[in-house]
Amino acid sequence: MDQAARGAAALKADNFSEAIKYYTEAISILPTACDYYIKRSTAYQRSSPPDPDKALSDAEIAVVLAHKRGKRELIKDAQFRRAVALFHRERYADAQYLFGLVEKIDEKDKMVPIWKIKVANKLKGLAEDDEKRNVTVKEVPEVDLPKVSTSKAPSASSTSTSTLTSAALKSAPVAKDSATITPTTANKIKHDWYQNSENVYFTLLAKGVPKDQTTVEIEKDSLSIAFPIEDSSNYDFSLDPLFAPIDPSSSSFKITPTKVEVVLKKETSGVKWRSLEGDREVEKANKGKQPVPREILDPQPPAYPTSSRSGAKDWDKLAKELVVNKAEDGDDNYDLDEGDGDETTRFFRQLYKGAAPEQQRAMMKSFSESGGTVLSTDWSNVGNRTVVPEPPEGMEAKKYGA
Repeated sequence: MDQAARGAAALKADNFSEAIKYYTEAISILPTACDYYIKRSTAYQRSSPPDPDKALSDAEIAVVLAHKRGKRELIKDAQFRRAVALFHRERYADAQYLFGLVEKIDEKDKMVPIWKIKVANKLKGLAEDDEKRNVTVKEVPEVDLPKVSTSKAPSASSTSTSTLTSAALKSAPVAKDSATITPTTANKIKHDWYQNSENVYFTLLAKGVPKDQTTVEIEKDSLSIAFPIEDSSNYDFSLDPLFAPIDPSSSSFKITPTKVEVVLKKETSGVKWRSLEGDREVEKANKGKQPVPREILDPQPPAYPTSSRSGAKDWDKLAKELVVNKAEDGDDNYDLDEGDGDETTRFFRQLYKGAAPEQQRAMMKSFSESGGTVLSTDWSNVGNRTVVPEPPEGMEAKKYGA
């Protein structure tokens, strides 16, 4: 969908008003696309000023849709956005509960520890009888889901976000033609694919796919297609994870009366895919892994023991240098969820803001020495030893250049 691709590009460029606009258009055509709500929730939260109420509303819809589809990755992302929105609404105990759910789904998520520190700091400043200490949310919220419009044209009084846009109405003749085609039964739906150096071309061969009720979600590491079939159930096709990462903003899809065509733009040109899917455990474990930021590397003489070939690091000095820009800005309200800087830099800055000096040193030392695979706040545990890498299951730690 062009709108979703434009929304993804706008979100990546920190153009949040444009992202909201395009995802709203995409949702009006495919109101059950979970990922669109997650992305629009992110845009609402990162806007200036942020809109936590709308961010929460979108996140709650996304949680319900994700649970209906039974996809853990979508559930995790939706609950994370929900927790962030609740934090900004000062519902700290609720946010803490949801961050705990996210951590249960993915204990290796590097963003959750930051938010848990933020929440803990807020809760410490509250009175014991403060209502913000009470958990009031359920794991799955009770919200009304948007309904897909089944009429050929919207009524004049309709203002629902599920009403088809003009783009969808232009495709009505195609939808009408497809209605005369006998839909392919689920057990006869097939797919095919081929590739070149730039793209992967995927085709789902299915007749009578309802264009206005089909959800196609293209993510960096996954592809999913869902649409209703004759027996009142849903056909759900998923590739998760893909063989290699793709660029969602440059990918596209098209629905015709006889097939669904998807063009996946390879993130790295020239990579030859041996299959559509990769190793699930390996890919999932490494998803979101960030290299050690340049600003935390220090060539100065050692202050603590280490077996590193490049010499030991003065972790007190590094921690101080990492937050110096923050101190110069004089901004006591730095928000992890704002779009400035890359994710890793925001990660460290926010963590050090809420951590004690010893925790800062422990974070620096464990993350750097382990190559980004270990994150500890316990200086008594890591201060007097070299933190060895702990690669994800199925992976092997190797020295650079080996």
